Amino acid sequence: MRALTLLGLGTLFLTTSCKDSHIDNLEERSRLSDEVSLWPLPQQFQTSPVAFKLSASRFKIVHAPGSTAGPSCSLLQNAFRRYFKYIFGYVNEQGQPRSRVFDSELRELQVLITSTDPECDAYPSLKTDESCKFAVVFLTAFVVQTIFTNNINKTSILDYPRFSHRGILLDTSRHYLPLKVILANLEVMAMNKFNVFHWHIVDDSSFPFLSRTFPNLSQQGAYHPYTHVYTPVDVKSVIEFARMRGIRVIAEFDTPGHTQSWGKGQTDLLTPCYSGSSPSGTFGPVNPILNSTYDFMTSFFKEISSVFADAYIHLGGDEVDFSCWKSNPDIQKFMEQQGFGQDYSKLESYYIQRLLDIVSSTKKGYMVWQEVFDNEVKLKGDTVVEVWKMNMVEEELQNVTGAGFTTILSAPWYLDYISYGQDWKNYYKVEPLSFNGTPEQKKLVIGGEACLWGEYVDATNLTPRLWPRASAVAERLWSDENVKDIGSAYSRLEKHRCHMVRYARNLRAID
Repeated sequence: MRALTLLGLGTLFLTTSCKDSHIDNLEERSRLSDEVSLWPLPQQFQTSPVAFKLSASRFKIVHAPGSTAGPSCSLLQNAFRRYFKYIFGYVNEQGQPRSRVFDSELRELQVLITSTDPECDAYPSLKTDESCKFAVVFLTAFVVQTIFTNNINKTSILDYPRFSHRGILLDTSRHYLPLKVILANLEVMAMNKFNVFHWHIVDDSSFPFLSRTFPNLSQQGAYHPYTHVYTPVDVKSVIEFARMRGIRVIAEFDTPGHTQSWGKGQTDLLTPCYSGSSPSGTFGPVNPILNSTYDFMTSFFKEISSVFADAYIHLGGDEVDFSCWKSNPDIQKFMEQQGFGQDYSKLESYYIQRLLDIVSSTKKGYMVWQEVFDNEVKLKGDTVVEVWKMNMVEEELQNVTGAGFTTILSAPWYLDYISYGQDWKNYYKVEPLSFNGTPEQKKLVIGGEACLWGEYVDATNLTPRLWPRASAVAERLWSDENVKDIGSAYSRLEKHRCHMVRYARNLRAID
């Protein structure tokens, strides 16, 4: 489905058949957008001082004649209800606005889906067409006198994203995030045209994912087996809530490192560490030399592939500490048998390769952190490599795309790093395609992610830590590459933040 309604109605833009000049000039477009607080900045739009009344008692959002979607499309019906509340929900809290004379009244927004398949029951994907065009709607034929209600200027938009992958990573292992916090974040993501929720759901600290196949993983590995877990119903609700907003949910289950919580509920999964010739009582990464490890991974990822609808799973593969493997005599013997010498990155590659084969058998694609590529693991052609290390970012992008792999960038957008002042400007100034590469290579960079790791983030501070700083990333990934004016961005972002705060407050009042 063209996601014009899901992503475009955050601010309502309409046009009539009156003649207006098209705004191609970027400077003029930015000036006009400042006045109406557009975020992210659209690719093209027209605007006019002509204003129309909007009355909650009479205005409707409906399916246009000839649309390939109709009232049975729950995806659109849900969006109609949601954005009606967005448009009119906070009228009362504003009090009585200044009186104004309007040219006419806007009674109806007609939504026309032109795709042959409206995909009303489908999940969003990397190939989802997010382009949108806002066109003429039904206008009443009388002049409205002085009124006290919402209003809208006559405006039209032709819009589409610069990058197809625009993500937010949340870490629910280091601090558990309640379901309502995740859902609220998805709502704000939609307002900023983010379309991927990268769910770093488990890690060393805890294992809150409740597996039906291996329930002991959360029973033993979560902070609390009942209050700090995501049940199958919870996970399903997150995926469906996201789907209704055009957002993909990509779950990350990072191995062989970052797995201490896994070992609490799965015997013999982790490598026993040694102190000299005796076990130390501690454990390291996943044990890559046991057949039982791969039997477990086969069953586990078979379940994951059925629970998470997206075509991709993030498999991690970063920051593997080799010290425990080096201490273990069984690992040392295996290394010798395989001819790996003392190069433990080869052992890591051995494990990753077997894991990738397991996940491939589930018909899922996979995303990995850049170390998997750096260690020369054999990857499928459709692998997505996430570049996250700040050192030599441009060289890494050049190497990954040069090898023909699809790439996303997160290195400059780690929002858990806090600095004084308006650090959103640093995120805004990033140019994802600034590396040396051919046009074909740069086409392989499909977007990026703003990452909020959870060491110092929980439900009490996630929202102010993430927003509106992540909004800067949103515009960089959506808008034209020449949209760079910090002054314009500041003016629009300030107003956009107020809209987000007001909308969030209104949602709480409605709920």
